[in-house]
Parts: sequence; structure tokens; C-alpha cells
Amino acid sequence: MRLTKPLVALAAIAAVGAASQAADALPIGVPSANPQVGTPPNVIVSTHQLDGVAQGSDPLENPSGLITNYGHLSDGTLTEPDQNTYAVFPDGLGGPTQGYDYGTHFLFQGHENGGNLAYITRINLDVSDPTHRISLLTPVGNDGFTHLNSVDGSVYDPFTHTMLFTEEAGSSGGVIEIGPDGSNQRTLFGQIGQGGYEGIRPDNQGRLMLDEDSGGVSVNVDPNDPNSPKAAKQPNSFLFRFTPKDRTDLSAGGKLEALQVSIGGNPVTFHANDPVGDTFSNAQLLLNTPGLSWPVRWVTVHDTATDGSAPFSANALAKAAGATPFKRPENGGFQPATGFRTYLFDATGDTNSDSGNVPALAARGAWGTIFRVHLNAAATRGRISVVALGDSTHNSFDTFSFTQKNEFLVGEDRGDGLHAQLNTLDSVWLYKLGDPNAERFIALGRDPVSLAHGEDNEPTGVNVTNGSTDPSTMFGTIDSLVNAKAFFTQQHGENHTFQIVRNFTNSQKR
Repeated sequence: MRLTKPLVALAAIAAVGAASQAADALPIGVPSANPQVGTPPNVIVSTHQLDGVAQGSDPLENPSGLITNYGHLSDGTLTEPDQNTYAVFPDGLGGPTQGYDYGTHFLFQGHENGGNLAYITRINLDVSDPTHRISLLTPVGNDGFTHLNSVDGSVYDPFTHTMLFTEEAGSSGGVIEIGPDGSNQRTLFGQIGQGGYEGIRPDNQGRLMLDEDSGGVSVNVDPNDPNSPKAAKQPNSFLFRFTPKDRTDLSAGGKLEALQVSIGGNPVTFHANDPVGDTFSNAQLLLNTPGLSWPVRWVTVHDTATDGSAPFSANALAKAAGATPFKRPENGGFQPATGFRTYLFDATGDTNSDSGNVPALAARGAWGTIFRVHLNAAATRGRISVVALGDSTHNSFDTFSFTQKNEFLVGEDRGDGLHAQLNTLDSVWLYKLGDPNAERFIALGRDPVSLAHGEDNEPTGVNVTNGSTDPSTMFGTIDSLVNAKAFFTQQHGENHTFQIVRNFTNSQKR
């Protein structure tokens, strides 16, 4: 059975052209975040509304072992669907049921649970029959496990015609490649390495940007007081780029690089023997200061042509190569209409007010930072600058997606600890480049299941695109935002995935 309801979403915000730019100015934001009390509802700007796409209790078409539902295992374990990737396949896709018409519009997710039982799902958006609505792409093996953990980031690669997923599982994580129909699953640990990868984005040459989320050593917020809270973190994560030897076959290998920033002519590097020095360094202060920009270049971490294709630690080799560490980059995206030369990424920071409330640490990205990297035509060198420095209101930046050339949505991931410290749940912000102010697009609530599990919800998986699988109009181009649709997941608890839909009645009142 096929749905007849049109898939309308954030298209009005993501529309292209001078006339639509004027019509789609920033909406008046939600005035405040929800407090960490009870089960407040989600609040979205009055120009939009949230339509449910899936929830944790929804059955899977092809349950396998303990994996029976969209957002939880049969033993009650919450599986945390994360990054959403919307893709349109005009010729359709196959699935678990041979000969079934799954339509042409799909939404993919990786699930962040561990225990070797993480998995990948595909919501068949054109299907209304609940027995075929959600397909499991990674059934368990004979031992009852998928042998996947913390599957987080995802993207469609238009050159390989495959889905790429990241395992944010520290030194055992990496990149997983799988067909959009669930076929030909394989890891790329010997080509792209292993690390706490989260965000992943291809450019128009088939290169892959990878945002690594690996927390660093904790240090005292006052280096002169050993009794002060040990809440600051040494920058320990890197921005990577993988250039494949053959962009149509990632298994053929290639070169992994990491970003190196130079300040005052000196590279900003990691010092294992001086976590306090790194955390409080003048270089980190200058790197996180708005209004300044610094030269960057790529340093080689691993090249299969000379180093072979055995699995390797990308984080360890990035440190050895003199790459620049950041405070947990989680996600990013190419700015549309820049020829894939401008990439924005967010560093989450320390997610702890004991750190953020120290001015010296706040100025060094303790609340989080959104960075902009602009590369030269050869994509070998460039400049880095700060788009937004976090504060106690806007912080813990995580999920990220452009909505127009100069606007993007970014969601917070404060975590339960910071929620309690500030009595504030997460928000999704709408930023406009060049404007220091942000509009709160969504004030996230908390669902009863999350409360019952003693945790809060998180907005994740924000994805705004028309789902094009054509390289000429791929995700990251301005064309990918024409008639775009927007999705996000209220992770944890009930694990609801929503489509963000234009509320035309209220929009016309503006």
C-alpha cells in the first residue's frame, strides 16, 4: 500500500532564489528552552510543525534475534536511532520481501546501541502498511549478533552508490559500507582507519570528510587548585579527509589526511604529556576566538599505497602526524554554492557548566564552537575561522544541516549532566552566517519513556535535502535544497523520528 499524502517539509526555508529568500526570512524563534522538569512537549516555531514518521515501538518488517522494533530490542534495550539520511531512488529499491513495491523515498538510520547489537534501518516512506514500513538492513548472524556498535553518522555516496555509516566506538569504530537495499556490507577499517567517527560527508570529487568525536583527558578547571572540578577536557579529536584511489570503489584504498592549523607560524598539535597545557594553551584561545582566521593544510595520516591496508588507529596517527586537535567535532556540512570548498563543523565542547563557567575555558570552546574551513581551489590549503562560539544558552553543538546557502540548523547534545546543572533541555538552533544571533527553532521536550529510564531526550539526525542521488545535485549543493524535506529524531526514550513540515496557515500570518 502506498501513501498518497505528499511529503512536504522545510522546503520553504530551503527554497532557492531572491524572491524566496525574502519570503523565508528567519522565523520568530521559540522564546525559551524547556526546563528539566516532568515531560514537557516539544515546541517548534509557529511557522512549522512536527509530523511523526516512526517511533521506537514500531515493528520491523524482518525482525532478527533480539532486533524486533525500530527503537528498542525485544529485551527493552533502547537502540537510539541517530543520523537520518533521506534519499530518493527513482527506480525503487529491493528489500526483505521479494517483489514488494517499497516506493522511491527512503530514510536511513544507524542505531547507537552497543553489545554487538547495533543495526541499520530503512524507513520506506511511501509505504503505509506497518508490516513493510520499516526494514532491517543488518540482521543478526548465526551467533545472534550484528557485531556492530554505536552506529551513528550516515550518508549516501553518489559515486559508490552505497550508504556509508560510522561507528562512533572509539578505537574500535570506523566506517561501514552497505548497499541501500542491505546488500554487500563491509568495513573500511584498513582504508579509512578506526576511530570515533561520527559525521561523514562526501564532496563532489568523491572525497570524504569525517568528524571525529573522541573525548580527551579530564583536567581541573583551575590548574592551580587540585580540588577544583575535573571537568575540562583536553582537545583530542580531529577533522579527517579521505581521498579514495578510485571514487567508485572505496575498498581500493586511498589517502587519509587530518587538518592542521598553524598559529603564528607554528602548528597547533597534541601533547600527550601535557593535557593541562593543551587545554589552557594560547593557541586554543586564538583558534576559538571569533573574528580571527588561521591558515590550514592537510597532513597525511595514512596512505594505503605505502602503508598497506591493515586496520589502523586514525586518532593515534593523526597525533603522530602533527594534526590539530579539537574538542569533539561531531557533525558538519558543505556550504551550498561554494563548490564544496567551504565546510562547517561543530565541536561539542565539555558539556559541563563547571568548565563552561570558567571564562578562560569558555573562551577556548568549553561550551562548544562552530568552525568554518574554506579551502583553496586545489583543496590543499585554506583558512579556519569561528562561526559561533558557544555560551551557556547555545552550546554542546552536535547534529548539523544547511537549510539555505547561508543558514543552517544545529542541534544540542548537552547530556543529562548539563541538563541538570542548568535545568535546561536541548534546543535546535537556526543560524544565519554573519549574524551573531541565533533563533531557537525547536525547544525539545522529554517523553515519558525517557523519564522512566532516568534520562532526557536529545535532538539528533537533522537532515535537510531533497534526497538527490545524482552527483550533480548531491547533498551539499544548492540544488539539493530545492523542494527539500527535513527530518530529525527525538533520541532516547520513545525514539520518535519526525518530519519537519511547513505550517502554511501560520506562515501566511507572518
